[in-house]
Amino acid sequence: MFANSSLVVSSQLGIHPQLERVVRRHLDSQFQRPISSTGNRSFDLVSEWLRAMLGRSLILDSGCGTGWSARRLAEKYSDAAVLGADRSGVRLARSAGAASTDVHVAGNLCLARTNLEDLWPQLLRFGVRVERHFLFYPNPSPKPWQLKRRWHAHPLFPVILALGGTLELRSNWKTYVDEFARALELAGRSTVVNSIGPSEPAVSPFEIKYRASGHDLWRLTCDLG
Repeated sequence: MFANSSLVVSSQLGIHPQLERVVRRHLDSQFQRPISSTGNRSFDLVSEWLRAMLGRSLILDSGCGTGWSARRLAEKYSDAAVLGADRSGVRLARSAGAASTDVHVAGNLCLARTNLEDLWPQLLRFGVRVERHFLFYPNPSPKPWQLKRRWHAHPLFPVILALGGTLELRSNWKTYVDEFARALELAGRSTVVNSIGPSEPAVSPFEIKYRASGHDLWRLTCDLG
């Protein structure tokens, strides 16, 4: 049913007490996980598209789900190259043609079925820097023991910083946004956090559903340079 999304529930009240320790450790280390064979196969196709888009700024929609948000970004930023990535072929299959191969290209839009743990380091090694990076409603992993699953407390956090650009995160769990802002502060970046008004155009199916379910929605923006 529509408009029936439950609020995020957590026994964690406020910013996780281990956040600073975890973030500082990641900032002082390097992500070592090997790229999977699936990730390498996908990126071979993504890199071909990137070469074809040479000269355009890159917009990254990380965790794009069905690709709905990435398609609208490609329409909005028609002069840019828009890369939408999601690990779920099932979700991407809801976007016509996107799951027929690991990578689906339509003009300035590329939808890739890949893990972000593979994609982000590969983009960095390829020499890519993004102009805008969108994280629309990542899984909040709200249980306290799930802290390290959150992107701001993940070993990949320094890679997000290195990709640069203007980062925009949206969430219906204020704690996630506050933690991300604190992690960026520990990395020497300043952020702006504000609520998302009901009159603003929705950026994703999740936002449409959360808004219809009466959730408070939050946005963080940060210039990563």
